[in-house]
Amino acid sequence: MKQTLYDEVGGLPTFQKVHKIFYDKIYAHPWLGQFFAGHEQTVIENRQTQFMAERMGGPDPYPGKEIAMVHETMYITQELFELRHAILDESLQEAGVPDDLRERWLKIDSAFMQKVIKGSVEEMHNNDWKYKKPIISPKPHP
Repeated sequence: MKQTLYDEVGGLPTFQKVHKIFYDKIYAHPWLGQFFAGHEQTVIENRQTQFMAERMGGPDPYPGKEIAMVHETMYITQELFELRHAILDESLQEAGVPDDLRERWLKIDSAFMQKVIKGSVEEMHNNDWKYKKPIISPKPHP
């Protein structure tokens, strides 16, 4: 029986380790961290673990919302996505994920880019915004 990427990377413990390292970095980041203000880190880590585990062949279905819906009120630019992706790459390396598996993980992660990035703030406007607050985080000055 062929192993899934989920199995090859080490299953749930590896996903948990990677996402702990990753979100420690994200929450501490002056720009990316702003998107998570008011959200408990362990909850976000667990959701990301469930989401990515399912995408990589894990045994449990992801119970959350679709990725585009979760990110619909977030103004995520190409630059932000690339920054986040670089931090994920660092986190995978720190967690000891072998290079070939790390590259496969990053490729899967990149597949979601078009569902979350926005070309402009105007692109985000939605009729439900009277009930939802947009998250627009300006880039901090060095």
